[in-house]
Amino acid sequence: MPVPPKPVRDAARRALEARDSVPPSRKAGTPVGVKRASDLARGANISRQTLVRMRSYLLRAKKNYREARAAGKTITESKAYQAYYLWGGPAALTWVNSELSK
Repeated sequence: MPVPPKPVRDAARRALEARDSVPPSRKAGTPVGVKRASDLARGANISRQTLVRMRSYLLRAKKNYREARAAGKTITESKAYQAYYLWGGPAALTWVNSELSK
């Protein structure tokens, strides 16, 4: 099973730190997203089934993330940005697609 590369681990870690630094009303992520970030941040092995779920989420959430970035929002100001990074951020989609094409 593949292990997430450093940019994906760093993105997840950054999202967890941002989530911890904001009040409850500005925390993003479902329990599944927070668990995913924890697994990614610690460099856990990721199953193929999880890679498929990650790809699905990242493709769905990409538009909201891009809109938040275009509006000048930061990871602590935008739940969309924060949630996208919980799943590994932009680097994760590239990595997941690469792993799934093997």
